[in-house]
Amino acid sequence: MTTRRMALAGLGVASAVALTGCTGFTGGGAGGDAADGSLTFTTWASESEEAAFTSLVERFESENEGVDIDLNVVPYDQMFTNIDAQLSTGEAPDVFRVDYGNLGVYSSQDQLLDLSGYVTDEESSLFTPAMWEAVSYDGVPYGVPHQTDVSALLLNIPMLEAAGITDIPTTQEDAWTWDEFADVATTLRASLPEDKYPFVYNWQLGGTPRWLSWLFQADGALLEEDGTTPAVDSAAGAEALDFTKSFYDNGWVPPTSSVKASTYADAFFTEESVAMAFAGSFLVPDIDNLAGFEWAATPMPVNDRGATDLGGNALVATKDTSNPELAAQFLEFMVQADTMSEFCAATNELPTRTDIDPSAIEFAVRPDVMPVFVEQATTIEPEDVKQLTSPYLAEIAVAMQDQLEAAFVSGQSTEDTLANLSSAIEQATD
Repeated sequence: MTTRRMALAGLGVASAVALTGCTGFTGGGAGGDAADGSLTFTTWASESEEAAFTSLVERFESENEGVDIDLNVVPYDQMFTNIDAQLSTGEAPDVFRVDYGNLGVYSSQDQLLDLSGYVTDEESSLFTPAMWEAVSYDGVPYGVPHQTDVSALLLNIPMLEAAGITDIPTTQEDAWTWDEFADVATTLRASLPEDKYPFVYNWQLGGTPRWLSWLFQADGALLEEDGTTPAVDSAAGAEALDFTKSFYDNGWVPPTSSVKASTYADAFFTEESVAMAFAGSFLVPDIDNLAGFEWAATPMPVNDRGATDLGGNALVATKDTSNPELAAQFLEFMVQADTMSEFCAATNELPTRTDIDPSAIEFAVRPDVMPVFVEQATTIEPEDVKQLTSPYLAEIAVAMQDQLEAAFVSGQSTEDTLANLSSAIEQATD
């Protein structure tokens, strides 16, 4: 099952390339030979991710005699309901996958294994600061940043050419501004039939926090530096909301593509209902398999700054795992440079280590479009990560979905929407 991940933080492009080897986690006895034992590992996965997980689990078992990893792949829409129920009954898996947006919920509730006894400062510095921030709560690491993916803008080349749009940016330096993007959408709206649309944005259902990319591009924030005070009701918040409301007011996006829609952005794109679609790199294999037309990628638009979401996921161990040392060793293995590179190459996802140059990875599918995603990832600021991994985000996101739906579909004013969002943030953080 293809994942529709909550979107969050970014990474910097590293200058060094090291595709083999890793300093091991040293505390608590991990990093040496694994003791005999077994672990349960639960994850969701796309087809390419499942194949990559299976291969790496088999490799870990072969390198550690007497160890057995029980890999359990479940649909994403069941994943955290199941985990929550299992945690409450003491039957949670030893290790599981969690997106960065949900990780804070578990780490703040003391449900995950504290890895600080297994990871030195030197070892944590192997990861980009934003990604290490994403797996930490109150300065304590509760997981390892396994990979990330970010959104960029995909283009149906024949549709754009038919509208006379041929000058396509390929780098952040040349990315369309908001005004230029609006001009492109207006041109496409005039060129396309009534039942086709200029673009679609990927904020459906669990992806609602992707609206924050526009807020960040306007140089705004969801929360103040204290992590609890609302910051969204601001000039930047109004600018971002007015611009995104115009998507619906101007007929630039399908009316059925709002935040509570049941059809995801990539489906509109592959069905050729839209000329452009915002999508994560992890969807590149599925899109390439389904799209029967020429397509390319361009950076997300910029305003005061560039920004994107951060998809991707961490791997965590539960606090009550019966074999914490083996769990820590398995987490270490999964984020070694060679295993991370292998996983990212197979799944069109991006690494989180500073000693892996993502531009050097031989991506399995459409390596020609991946440089856009690689550079797009550099636009996320560490301060964005702190907000998007907030333990309050899950609750805030529910209110965000209600308020954006009211603004986009029901005509709720920008003033009321931002005021309601601020009230919801205050309630969530109280």
